[in-house]
Amino acid sequence: MDFAKSLARPQAVAVTSRPRRGISLRDILLHGTLIFFCAIVILPLAWVFLLSIKSIGDAYTGSFWPEHFDFSHYGYVFGHIPTLVQNMLNSIVVTLSTVVLTSTCAVLAGFALVHLRLPGRALVVSLLVGSLFFPTRLISLIAIFEIQNQLHLINTIIGLILPYVTLNLAISILIMRGIFEQISPEIVDAARIDGCGSWRTLRSVMLPLVINGIIVLVIVNFVTAWGEYLLAFTLTNDQAVRTVPVVLASAFGGMGEWDWPRIAAVYIMVIVPGIVAFAVAQRWYMRGLLEGALKV
Repeated sequence: MDFAKSLARPQAVAVTSRPRRGISLRDILLHGTLIFFCAIVILPLAWVFLLSIKSIGDAYTGSFWPEHFDFSHYGYVFGHIPTLVQNMLNSIVVTLSTVVLTSTCAVLAGFALVHLRLPGRALVVSLLVGSLFFPTRLISLIAIFEIQNQLHLINTIIGLILPYVTLNLAISILIMRGIFEQISPEIVDAARIDGCGSWRTLRSVMLPLVINGIIVLVIVNFVTAWGEYLLAFTLTNDQAVRTVPVVLASAFGGMGEWDWPRIAAVYIMVIVPGIVAFAVAQRWYMRGLLEGALKV
C-alpha cells in the first residue's frame, strides 16, 4: 500500500538552470557590424523623409529633426508636375511587364539549358557569359534607338519594355541556370519515368523547388527596371510617356525653382513603391526558401 501511494504522489524533479553564456567579443563585433550597415541604409532614408516634411526655413538650418512640420510639399509636387500620376503608372506598367516577361523567358531557358538534351548548350552559355563583359546599354544605345525608330516604337510604353527585357535576359537566364543546376537530375528522370513530359515536369515538379530562385530573379529585375534612366530618357520625348526616374531628373534640373524639401518629396514618392515591393517579395522569398527546403 505504501509503495502504491508513493507511486501516486508526484515526484519532485530537480530542474537545473543552464548557466547563461556571457557576451563574447565576437557577438559584439557581429551585432555592431549589422547595426552599422543597417544604419547606412536607414539613416539616409530617414533624413530624406524628414527633409520632405520640413518647412522651407527648417530645411536650411541643418537640423535633423524638423521644428515645424510641413506636408504641403507633396501637394506642391503634384501641382507642378501634372503628369506625375501618369508617370508613376508608366513605371509600374513597364516594370511589371519587364519582370513577368524576363522571368518567364529565364525560367524556360534555364530549365532547357540544364535538364534538356539540346545541342549547342555550351555555346549558348558562353555567349550569355561573354555578353556580361560588355557595357551593352552604352554600346548598343544608338542601335536600339534606330531599331525602335524603324519599328515606330519611339515614345511608347512597349518601346521601353522590349529593350528592358532584352538587356536583362542574359543575367536572368544565368541566375535560373544556376538554380536549376542545384536540383538533382534524378528528380527529372523520375518524373519522365512516371510519364511526365517536359512541360509537366517543369510546371508540377521543378517550379515548386525553384520558387526561391524565381523570387530572387523578380527582385533583381524589379530593381533594374524601376530605376532605369538612360533608355527611358533616350527612347521617350513626351513628358506623359516617360517614367518616374526621368521625371525626377527633369524636376531637379529644369522645371523651375525647386527647394530641397520638394525635391525630397519627389524622392520619397519614387522610392516608396520599390521599398514596399521589395518588402513583400522578401517575405515570399523566405517562405520559398522554407518550402524548397522541405520539398527537396
